[in-house]
Amino acid sequence: MIGRWLASVTAAAVLASAAAQAHHSVAAGFEMSKTVTVTGTITRMEWRNPHARLSIDVKDAEGVVLGWEVWFSSANGLYRRGWRDDDLPVGAAVTVTGFQARDGSRQLYGGGQTRLSDGRVLFGGDNPEEGR
Repeated sequence: MIGRWLASVTAAAVLASAAAQAHHSVAAGFEMSKTVTVTGTITRMEWRNPHARLSIDVKDAEGVVLGWEVWFSSANGLYRRGWRDDDLPVGAAVTVTGFQARDGSRQLYGGGQTRLSDGRVLFGGDNPEEGR
């Protein structure tokens, strides 16, 4: 009886800790006080949860093409803000303003604006000025 109870409690604790680890703050991985703007060509858009991701090729000052990953809130959250599947087709130009990865990699959190090639601007959410 005690063995079953202990096994149940252990299983519940493991499951609860896994769920807690899965949820994390954007500020843990991105420097919310450092905004970065990149302009490039879309190579892939992944509409998924918990974070949608956009891959873009960006030319640096010397003309070298560098791959960037832009993280957003969930696909569901983007959809509620008006984003649609056909807004970000592969090959289209895009400008994203977001927050630089803390580790200095070519990743940013697109919590600012995403400007599409047709001039429309989409908001990525989780702006640190929200809620103030």
